[in-house]
Amino acid sequence: MKNNDIIPNLFKTEYSKLVAVLAKTFGINHIEVAEDLVSETFVLALDTWPYQGVPVNPTAWLYTVAKNKVKNHLNRDSIFKDKIIERIKLSEQQLNEFSIDLTDKNIADSQLQMLFTICHPSISSEAQISLALRILCGFGLDEIANAFLSNKETIHKRLQRAKSKLKSENIEIEMPDDIELSARLNTVLHTIYLLFSEGYYSESHESIIRKELCVEALNLGYFLINNPSTNTHSTNALMSLMCFQSSRLEARQQKNDTTILYENQNKELWDQELIEKGFHYLQQASKWKIGSKYYLEASIAYWYTVDLESLDKWGNILKLYDALVTIDYSPIIALNRIFALSKVQGNLIALQEAEKMNLKNNHFYFVLLAELYKSIDSNRAKDYLQKAYTLCKTKTEKEMLRKQIEKL
Repeated sequence: MKNNDIIPNLFKTEYSKLVAVLAKTFGINHIEVAEDLVSETFVLALDTWPYQGVPVNPTAWLYTVAKNKVKNHLNRDSIFKDKIIERIKLSEQQLNEFSIDLTDKNIADSQLQMLFTICHPSISSEAQISLALRILCGFGLDEIANAFLSNKETIHKRLQRAKSKLKSENIEIEMPDDIELSARLNTVLHTIYLLFSEGYYSESHESIIRKELCVEALNLGYFLINNPSTNTHSTNALMSLMCFQSSRLEARQQKNDTTILYENQNKELWDQELIEKGFHYLQQASKWKIGSKYYLEASIAYWYTVDLESLDKWGNILKLYDALVTIDYSPIIALNRIFALSKVQGNLIALQEAEKMNLKNNHFYFVLLAELYKSIDSNRAKDYLQKAYTLCKTKTEKEMLRKQIEKL
């Protein structure tokens, strides 16, 4: 790794660990203090490493500096010091000997507890994702604003409102009790699912595929898998889904950021290691005698990684979509089901189903109609692509549709 890459990469991996541990120690009311101290640590690295050289153990250097900054802050801020004494019930003498626990176990526990804290149902899904990106993924305001197609000021206000809400609700940075864990875990999984979905296919960003968001969603999923209390059926099913979908990311994207349709993907670019991981987590999820939307979606994603039509691939996908629409209906799921139906029963039958939906404000609906009409009536297919062109939001998608129109 080049020297000028070291600090940005360490920021991505260590910022969230340090913030989670410090925030857990200080309490949610002092989360900004934790963020400031960690940021100061990295600023010092930026100021000194280029001239003094990179330390032999850069991570240990960061942890040592962060600990020292905590002690300095305790010594110079008497109000903060008194609050910490009260919070962690230490005497003045004990506080002078106070040390931050940066063991691997405490870091992992703190990150998991922070994940549950920022996914508290008292704040919105957008705020949860923003906090996850900021605190647990180390994203800057510019990066979060870019992910949401917003600006720094809007994101800053959203983060501040979310933090204020968590403070006013007196939310502790801790794991929920057994009674509350299941419901809270569903919220956490939904947040990770939304984060991954935005990365897998962004409907608002010019770069339709945001790999960095998919990677961060997978990292958050690993937090859950590695803890016995959150290593559940749904967690494994969601991890399976994300692994299967991530396995085709390289094959889905061209150099100009446009996507490559499934039928045209270079199968050699599929990541076999991620496919194997997806299958592993799918098998783990199947050990529970229950089902979930994530399990059905992961099972569908599995069949998309099977490059064999002779195994009734599309028949199995259709059956899974039939089950999925009954428990988690959405227009996109219904449209995907109709595409699978066309593979099994032909385009004419699929068109009869599609035209019943009449989703006049959904550009994916017209894209599907165009696909189904290509082999039947190319002029009609072209008309539907033009309707989709007027409805889609990004230049990248418009360019993709323009090329399809030209081919017709």
